[in-house]
Amino acid sequence: MSPPPSERERPAGQPPAAPTRTDRVARLASAFIGGPFGDHAVDPPRRRYWIPIRVILLTGLIAFAVNWLQKYPCSAGGWVDWQQYTSACYTDIRALWGAERLNEGAVPYRDHPVEYPVLTGWFMGVLGQIAYRVGAVAGTDGGPIFWHLNAIVLFICGAAAIAVLHRIRTDNRRTDLPGPDPDPALVHSRPSRPWDAMMLAAAPVVLVTATVNWDLFAVALAMPFFLYWQRSRPVMAGLFLGLAVAAKFYALLFIGPLLVLALRQRRLLPALQATATAAIVWAACNGPVAYWWPESWMRFFELNSERPVDWGTGWYVLRGVTGWEALWDSEFVNDLYLVCFALSCIGIAALGFFAQRKTAGGAFGLSAPSNEDIVPRLAQLCFLVVATFLLFGKVWSQQYVLWLLPLAVLARPKWGFFLVWQAAELFYFFSFYGKMLQVSAEDGRGIPEGLFLAAAASRWLAVAVMCALVVQEVLIPRLDAVRSLPLRPKPTAPTPPPRGTAAPAPAAAP
Repeated sequence: MSPPPSERERPAGQPPAAPTRTDRVARLASAFIGGPFGDHAVDPPRRRYWIPIRVILLTGLIAFAVNWLQKYPCSAGGWVDWQQYTSACYTDIRALWGAERLNEGAVPYRDHPVEYPVLTGWFMGVLGQIAYRVGAVAGTDGGPIFWHLNAIVLFICGAAAIAVLHRIRTDNRRTDLPGPDPDPALVHSRPSRPWDAMMLAAAPVVLVTATVNWDLFAVALAMPFFLYWQRSRPVMAGLFLGLAVAAKFYALLFIGPLLVLALRQRRLLPALQATATAAIVWAACNGPVAYWWPESWMRFFELNSERPVDWGTGWYVLRGVTGWEALWDSEFVNDLYLVCFALSCIGIAALGFFAQRKTAGGAFGLSAPSNEDIVPRLAQLCFLVVATFLLFGKVWSQQYVLWLLPLAVLARPKWGFFLVWQAAELFYFFSFYGKMLQVSAEDGRGIPEGLFLAAAASRWLAVAVMCALVVQEVLIPRLDAVRSLPLRPKPTAPTPPPRGTAAPAPAAAP
């Protein structure tokens, strides 16, 4: 029996896309390592050891090592003279060692309410127990042990996310084709793009945010959802989606785009299978904690409803620029956020359902031919939903950029504006600690409020422009690098006759 389509290998004969031929920034940067991929080069290159995945993972490990060094000054705890802000090395992992009573051997939820979803709570709890017991046996503080343990495991999670993204882009399969057994030539009509994973491995913001919190754990759980969905395995996709939601709630936002595209393609069953599996897995993770320690389990939901407008959000910038006093009211901001986010989701749903659909008799009816690669991609809609959630949310912590990074790479793997966005994120990251120093220290250190507002506004605008660029590529699929569709030829103007020649005589009227 022949293997199912999800298990078939990519047909031979189509070389991977070379970044220096498809991306202007990569082409310019290649000048430092010998120039762009040449016309006479062996395609694909005959590599024995330094194949793309090993080069990409090495780059990611170097980035994680730099992050380790950047956070190391804060790993010992006992911060004095606002060292966590002056060195920009603050990490929730080290701060919560004492705040969550992990230094006393407390078990999350049972002994102390935790402000995180269940899987993240158990993640910190298991490593907390190891660090507490090792510290007790060694007669030393378990705090540094706890931070280093978390850093090692989070780096493994980051490497796993990079490897899965590489696998997604190496296959680069289409999921919009009808029927249970589509033509393999159409399934693999997009070129392989293994080097897209380098954008995640070499993202500048990873250098400073990888271990601020436990978000890399959730990212590593969320990425296989896209891989298994691409391979037409909805149950496995739902399994990882449920685990990701149990770790960080942002992955719940993937369900909307999944159902919208399923409705558009009239293939609801796989999407419902994935959603049902995710719900069962999430309930299995949360059920025991909710049953035995309901008050501790509810702490996460209560905190998110009670929190006021946080530093650096769009509402904070709006309040700082306009002085709108109503934005101090958390309930008012909650309502305003829900309205804005709901309207955004309706717009994204309409974009996903109606973009590039053909009209029949003036009404939306028949879709474009199935062999045309014009259906919006799942990653594009997921990026838009998560991005608008952050743009209109009342909390936007600096590490939330890790949610967007792999989605941005999947949605729009182009280095140009990606680096502009990364620069805005770095500007905000360091400005945030300047602001924290300004409100914490009493000796006038820190940065002025205007500079912090400028940094927060630049981050907001950069993400908004990324959204606009993704929407543009949904509406004009030939601009989408993932599809690699040939651009339509522009009509050429007629060549003017040489000077001195007589114009042709007009044709006689019929």
